[in-house]
Amino acid sequence: MSVKYLIQNVAVVNEGEIQITDVLFYDEYIQKIGTIQPQEDFLVINGTGKYLLPGVIDAQVHFREPGLSYKGDIFSESRAAAAGGVTSFIDMPNTVPNVLTNKLLKQKYEIASANSAINYGFAMGITASNMEELLAGDTAQYIMITDDGLYFSGKGNILADNNDLMEHVFSRSKNLIAIHAEKEAIIETNEIKYKDEFGDHIPAKMHPIIRSEAACYAASKDAIDIANKYNARLHILHLSTEAETHLFRNDIPLMEKNITCEVSVHHLWFSDADYDHLGMRIKWNPAIKSIKDKNGLMKALLDDKIDMITTDHAPHLLEEKDVPYFQSKSGAPMVQHTLSCMLSFYQNGLISLEKLVEKMCHNPALIYKISKRGFIKEGYYADLVLVDFDKSWVVSKENILYKCSWSPLEGTQFNSTILKTFVNGQLVYDNGKIIDNIYGKALSNSLMSEYV
Repeated sequence: MSVKYLIQNVAVVNEGEIQITDVLFYDEYIQKIGTIQPQEDFLVINGTGKYLLPGVIDAQVHFREPGLSYKGDIFSESRAAAAGGVTSFIDMPNTVPNVLTNKLLKQKYEIASANSAINYGFAMGITASNMEELLAGDTAQYIMITDDGLYFSGKGNILADNNDLMEHVFSRSKNLIAIHAEKEAIIETNEIKYKDEFGDHIPAKMHPIIRSEAACYAASKDAIDIANKYNARLHILHLSTEAETHLFRNDIPLMEKNITCEVSVHHLWFSDADYDHLGMRIKWNPAIKSIKDKNGLMKALLDDKIDMITTDHAPHLLEEKDVPYFQSKSGAPMVQHTLSCMLSFYQNGLISLEKLVEKMCHNPALIYKISKRGFIKEGYYADLVLVDFDKSWVVSKENILYKCSWSPLEGTQFNSTILKTFVNGQLVYDNGKIIDNIYGKALSNSLMSEYV
């Protein structure tokens, strides 16, 4: 029988407001918000001085299963996510094999149904090899179509690097296409130049010079121009430069935008000043860039040119990171710590709680049309996070839940603590402990019935 939870006198952050109220939820859903008299069968939680947020929807992760599960899998990473206040994720298609068919996509949903502690969705990959078949069908059945991460499988698998491919896709698909925006030709020229200078031991601090502002800006601009030409629906993943932010609009409401974008938290948290002490551990694609870029991205987030925040969670073993430049894998684990990073920004006066919730919870649900999630509303799924701003902790090996067992944030002190995470009304994380045998549900909209 479902536990009937009543959180009393808690500060609810939702839809641009903070309201001290009570929240009752059971049987998966939020039943009532307002002044509520406790009943004998309610499990009452005192929310005084605490904040209740919608569960974070992380719309870009790489949980590595199948094929790369030695460094992360849906079981391990979904539990790390729950500890970080994330209640739903969308996983990218660059597993092994790449998810380029409905059969492979369905297999990932089956794996998650038996292993994920939180709610889950999976992107369909698009490359030149499956483009015709994909566009001939109903692409609206997928929560997302993307090329993200597929460049690791070979050249020519990134749409932004080929304007002819983008013309072909955007002229035929009116459904959202999410892309990784870098021009490989620019990057390859830079790689040759710096390999001639440094050999295989290119310093980590050269990464944002190799994967440069020019490579990112040119890709984003071309993609936006072509999408506008066909009135296509485009989402650009993980912006990394201040220059790119000026390509996006903030003069119309989100739901009227055909072109949206996101920033990943590491591009807000780190800068090129951190390469000296963290080295390849903060090697991501696109690269972490300058302090000017970091500050420009935050400004664009606040100004609504950037629409949402993701983690781009991408675990690797340390032995895959702490090696020379060309051998070092790009990406790092973040999903357990992203909300904590953003709450730290709030405590330092850089962003409001209302804006944080908009970008991490509301907007991902709206952009990807995720049903009944991302908001604290009666009748919505009870995906909820209880936060204490009077309790500090330090990231350490002992409290990291990633399968790869490390974080670029080790040693960082956070001055807020995620106390509890609820998924579909069930307590999955409680004061440092994962509750076993709790499983999430497939994210759904009205067009995704094949997978849910």
